[in-house]
Amino acid sequence: MGNKQKIMVLGAGIYQVPLIRTARAMGLETIVVSYPGAYPGFAEADRVLYLDTTDVEGVCAAAQAERIAGIVTTGTDVAVRSLGHTCDVLGLSGITEQAARVVTDKALMKQAMLDGGVATSPFAVVSSLDEAYDAAESLGYPVMIKACDVSGSRGVSKVAQKELLADAYKAAQEATKKDYVVVEGFVEGHEIGVDAYVQEGKVRLFAPHDKFVSRFGHVTVPSGHAFPLTGDAGLHERVLEQLRRCVEATGINNCAVNGDFMVCPDGSVKVIEIGGRCGATCIPELISLHLGIAYYQAMIEGALGGNPNLAPTTNVPCMAKLLFSDVTGRVVRIDEAALDDVQRASGADILLDVREGDLVHCAHNGTDRWGQVIMATDSEAKLDAVLARVRACVELANE
Repeated sequence: MGNKQKIMVLGAGIYQVPLIRTARAMGLETIVVSYPGAYPGFAEADRVLYLDTTDVEGVCAAAQAERIAGIVTTGTDVAVRSLGHTCDVLGLSGITEQAARVVTDKALMKQAMLDGGVATSPFAVVSSLDEAYDAAESLGYPVMIKACDVSGSRGVSKVAQKELLADAYKAAQEATKKDYVVVEGFVEGHEIGVDAYVQEGKVRLFAPHDKFVSRFGHVTVPSGHAFPLTGDAGLHERVLEQLRRCVEATGINNCAVNGDFMVCPDGSVKVIEIGGRCGATCIPELISLHLGIAYYQAMIEGALGGNPNLAPTTNVPCMAKLLFSDVTGRVVRIDEAALDDVQRASGADILLDVREGDLVHCAHNGTDRWGQVIMATDSEAKLDAVLARVRACVELANE
């Protein structure tokens, strides 16, 4: 690869593919790190290192050996601590390991928020089912049961009554590597997303947005987003104020930020959680379309120690939703011609994750997606109509 700068990308999943492609288009040598598997990012990389992205020391040692110029990820929390440790040891631009530890452990995150004056829901950290029962009784049903160290809604359940708590606790235990989970008071209101970019302690990009969610049994799965956030300037200011408090409380810096906030019925804003990376579910693409910012490029430039251009040039309303299935089935046919017609007629950006013969799982969390649709529109009805046409192009046989 000659004298090209090397960028290390943590993760090779569907959300890292555009990041890898952008880095290569920028003339960088891409070193993609992931444990082995059928991940689409491997085919996009200049080189692949088969390591677990949660192996903090292993990732750092590989980065040192490769003499990388930067390290970056998007759409996943699991790699953030390794990223922060590597930035600390190699003196690279990015989140610190301490901040990464805080924002990738919901127990530490909630405590940091509480200590930092962030408006958030009451919670308890529990290590047994009996403790979970006690916490739920104290907080009052409904409660949220959350695994502390995973993303994509894995190990997260809303529990409305005592009889359902044991199953939710078991699901959280099975999803986590920790010996504790969080029981959190449920917050009524309208959930929104907040993406931002923080550099030198300042919020340089602020992109709040509406969220779409889907319910599958007792699980709520993020299924899409809409930009910009509806609401008056006062709401935007209240959201921004809580974001700034989160940044100070957690120490997030020199990285993309993604958060889940709740707008309560009285208009107040509470923070559900915050992360030290860009959100998934088409958020970088939507930011780019909405604001005219090349956001994948900006994240890479920031990781290389540069000063990315984050000044909005447009204000295009846009939306995206993921494709899920409520049954498990195998793809037996994809009508490519009809799919092309849908794309031409709607102007939507349609991406399928599956091919004929692939298995589609009944949705339990965000990883069960089988495609996505992105549109420049302010009409959810129009987006849903396109999604219905896309679904009709894909035939599943139940398994």
